[in-house]
Amino acid sequence: MGEGMGGEGGKGREQPRNPLHGITLARMVEDLADFYGWAELGRLIPVRCFTHDPSVPSSLKFLRRTPWAREKVEALYLQSLQRYGRN
Repeated sequence: MGEGMGGEGGKGREQPRNPLHGITLARMVEDLADFYGWAELGRLIPVRCFTHDPSVPSSLKFLRRTPWAREKVEALYLQSLQRYGRN
């Protein structure tokens, strides 16, 4: 019965209310780059990993180490979903 909780205090139970639940950072970056293109993505979120020789792997490496930038990506992804809907 208690499997999967692993001392996380039930954190996993809150996730279904999170609109990003089940969406990986890689999926967000890929979707945003496909939708906006790297140039526009770099204009919307001016970080080097989007403006200089951008790629998904380099972006993921940076975003996983940089919480403020990841928050900007998540916010843009949510804004884009609300404005344009899911694919």
